[in-house]
Amino acid sequence: MFIDSHCHLDQLDLAEFDNNFENILHNAHDNQVTKMLCVCIDMQNVNAVIKIAEKYPQIFASVGVHPSDLAENPNFEHLSQLAAHPKVIAIGETGLDYFRGKEHRDTQLARFETHIAVAKALNKPLIIHTREAKADTIALLSDNQAQAVGGVMHCFTEDWTMAQQALDLGFYISISGIVTFKNAENVREVAKKVPLERLLIETDAPYLAPVPMRGKQNQPAYVRYVAEYLAQLRGVSVEELAAHTCQNFYALFIR
Repeated sequence: MFIDSHCHLDQLDLAEFDNNFENILHNAHDNQVTKMLCVCIDMQNVNAVIKIAEKYPQIFASVGVHPSDLAENPNFEHLSQLAAHPKVIAIGETGLDYFRGKEHRDTQLARFETHIAVAKALNKPLIIHTREAKADTIALLSDNQAQAVGGVMHCFTEDWTMAQQALDLGFYISISGIVTFKNAENVREVAKKVPLERLLIETDAPYLAPVPMRGKQNQPAYVRYVAEYLAQLRGVSVEELAAHTCQNFYALFIR
């Protein structure tokens, strides 16, 4: 019924799951979470991410380097080789983060362009992280014709103007548990306006657990709380929201 379109399963502390990874999957199943996209953030853990996806049919993988990771600069050939794996369905997460690394803007921009080039070469969508870099993110996507492959603005926390610009480029908007936080009115505004046919949901586990689980380690099972909150916010049934977000996941990622 639900798909967690963005989680970091390799980053979860298994001590909370009796040191058994499959307990994470049991919890997801019990909460009607049928698919998960395990997103790569660095080259050190890329093999672990891919191995998880290889082992479990309900898990897919991505390949990329988070913009805040300034130590790694994979080239086109290396990223392309990794991303050619059949269980890798996206490139990222990539993008720009000026909150933590604006002084490295040029490095971030160049690496972002490399990710876009790989996505276009392999016809796989992009997973975009953007923070305090609205203008540069949209400009780089547009200038590099990223709309040819599309993608998702993950864990979206920017304003409606940027959301519209991303939608105009053919991108999806993904909402995380942040939407349930008291101080996230801007996220709620966007979440109410995004067309249902362009909306995704995610946990970003192990981070950003939604209310009523805030403060705990996040996990894919908790994406149902995001869905339930969004359904109420938008005045639709949970079933309708789940159906649309699942259809959107397949339309974007399963090519």
